[in-house]
Amino acid sequence: MAQATQEFGEWPLKRLMTEVVGSGHKSAEDMTREQAREAFQRILADEPDPTTLGAFWLANRWKRNTPEELGAYVDVMREESVVAAEPDCDPVDCGANYDGKGRSALLGVAAGAVAAAAGTPVVVHSGDRVPTQKQDAYKHVLDELGVRTELDPEESAAMVDETGFGFYYQPAFNPGIRDLYDRRDRMGVRTFVNTIETVANPANADVHLGSFYHLAFAKKMTDLVAESEALDYSRVIMFQGMEGYDDIRPGYTKVADWSEDGFDDYEIETAEFGMDFESEDLAVDDVAGDSARITEAVLAGEREDRFADAVALNAAFRIYARGDVDDLETGLERARDVIADGSAEAVLDELRAF
Repeated sequence: MAQATQEFGEWPLKRLMTEVVGSGHKSAEDMTREQAREAFQRILADEPDPTTLGAFWLANRWKRNTPEELGAYVDVMREESVVAAEPDCDPVDCGANYDGKGRSALLGVAAGAVAAAAGTPVVVHSGDRVPTQKQDAYKHVLDELGVRTELDPEESAAMVDETGFGFYYQPAFNPGIRDLYDRRDRMGVRTFVNTIETVANPANADVHLGSFYHLAFAKKMTDLVAESEALDYSRVIMFQGMEGYDDIRPGYTKVADWSEDGFDDYEIETAEFGMDFESEDLAVDDVAGDSARITEAVLAGEREDRFADAVALNAAFRIYARGDVDDLETGLERARDVIADGSAEAVLDELRAF
């Protein structure tokens, strides 16, 4: 431990627990940026005792991390774990909750392909059965569609440039986080790692699209981006997603929009854009398999139902987030046009051939 303390600094996790974060929800103190950086450097180096690490993660959950702490964690992750590969194009970065969905269709693959066909390149990234939910994520829908997913980062970047849509696989581009899998699994609850992995930004994209359950979380995420020294997003747009994923919740939906000019939030009624149904109407029994079949049918123009409307609107958000249209209405028109003329289905064909 003495050598580890000398190598890392003066703040092993046990000391942080005793003197800073471990005294309970009401009396715990926040860490400085330097303390948070050292803590995560130690975690990625597998230095803390497993019991101490679990206690530290739980203490962070109880006291609630500040944007400065989260920004420091992200910076260390980007510096010491993330292997970025930047495509020639500038895609929208979609990093939904890595632990996936379990009740409703995952629409982001179809929406991303539609956006790509409309001229807005899109990057998605996920792991494989990430704790705590271990449910279906981007990888599993793409696997069902016959698209290669276990790619190294350079291959992922090439996929984006060739097709307009790219998948980055967490074990390949973020191995330090992948190495924490077993310990995260033993926790039984989400930790701050679930938060920061969504903004790993393996393609060095300029725009991030994400989701939230509550607006306060969206504000914390945009504050995290502002605090981070390693993230270069110029815009973050987030909305209330189904199951916390980046699929827009039908009905009344909050949207958070951050740029270097500041933070704004507003509401939309999805019925105004052709989604005159409820979240329950997008439920499926087999998330990966059913979502793949829905993706194929929507991109082929074989469905003109609630799923087709939801895919088009989610694609419109990706097109709008990158600034390729001035409003969602125009984005929605463009999305429906590329489905109708076969361009969206051609993107899926190109992905399967990659």
